[in-house]
Amino acid sequence: MLNWSPTILKNLKWGFKMTTDVEFQSDALFSHVKARETQFLPRGLRDFFLYKNLVVSKATKGRVIAHIAKANKPPENGTGWHYHVAEFQMVYMLKGWARFTYEDKVTLVGEDDCVHQRPGIVHYLFDYSADMEYLEIVGPADFGSISVQGPCEVPDVTPWTT
Repeated sequence: MLNWSPTILKNLKWGFKMTTDVEFQSDALFSHVKARETQFLPRGLRDFFLYKNLVVSKATKGRVIAHIAKANKPPENGTGWHYHVAEFQMVYMLKGWARFTYEDKVTLVGEDDCVHQRPGIVHYLFDYSADMEYLEIVGPADFGSISVQGPCEVPDVTPWTT
């Protein structure tokens, strides 16, 4: 539970810099993960991606998970229609691109694009580039993924060229 004093709230409202005598309390831990301390592994939600765990779930005591996902195999069937049981989900495309269908709208997410997926939005990641990498942040860390019937047909994928 966050505990903000009236003084801190006033300082934040007016743009003052906080000092070291901050009256803020949280049970979250400090976390600094260096690149060499984690690697891309085939352990994650999708077998056609590799995932690099940024170890945020431990520091936040399960409130948030953060990882980088990258393409590992060419798109064939995609994720299937689903939604996540989560309070928050954000995708930031680091490299390449991915095409999603959100409800009945095809959305191209390119490099440096950021998507906030509202809780419960039905979607389907069906196409992505060979160099695709994205940062995903979700809360809670143990979010669920529920398969559902889709609202529309999914377009064809773009074959990878070698």
